[in-house]
Amino acid sequence: MKYLIDLHTHSVAGGHAYSTVKENMEMAYAHGLQVYGLSEHAPAMPGGPHEFFFGNLKVLPKEYKGMRILAGVEANIMDLEGTLDLPERRMKLLDYCIASQHISCVKPGSARENTDALIKAMQNPYVCVIGHPDDARYPLEYERLVDAAKQYHVLLEVNNSSMNPLNARQNAEENIVRYLELCKEYQTSILLGTDAHYCDAVGIFDEADRILKQVNFPQELIVNLDPDRLWGYLGFYEAYPQI
Repeated sequence: MKYLIDLHTHSVAGGHAYSTVKENMEMAYAHGLQVYGLSEHAPAMPGGPHEFFFGNLKVLPKEYKGMRILAGVEANIMDLEGTLDLPERRMKLLDYCIASQHISCVKPGSARENTDALIKAMQNPYVCVIGHPDDARYPLEYERLVDAAKQYHVLLEVNNSSMNPLNARQNAEENIVRYLELCKEYQTSILLGTDAHYCDAVGIFDEADRILKQVNFPQELIVNLDPDRLWGYLGFYEAYPQI
């Protein structure tokens, strides 16, 4: 399958990635993407940029070599109430927000507490993707999560980097299979993300593609296959006309 969208990427601005935004865009174009998104970690991540960084993303080009460029954020969920670390005045200037749980920002709770935090984050009007809900260090009640994502019209991410054996996340592949099977049952859509921290990984979904084929996941629930499917999830996306 040809995946056309990558919204989960990082640059040197995040403090622990190794490519510039321009290098990422060049590789996105080389890999045939139609939509590239920069989703830098929000300020609570150690080494992350100040909130001013997100207020100035307006300087990025809206198109690059015919490819749509989106300005986003990977916001950190800071507590079990689903609080995010970027203020609304910044998020409303962006094209999208991924909300994720990270060990450096929030201590894991019980499966119910972790799931409640993600569901509360989904209710934030600026959140359109839940990032890497696959880490066993944050146990989750996946049926509740998948049902809520359908209810709140939020995409669940299948994170390609989570399945890298060097990644610190635990039991990611097993958990991804669990929620993909539930997404099939509930007809909940997903978004593949590379979580690229080096430009060569932008737009490469080899591990995610392998898992999707393994579980025979329906193409109509994979938003990356058609940019027109994406716009309906970006509820505050109104700055530019559609492709």
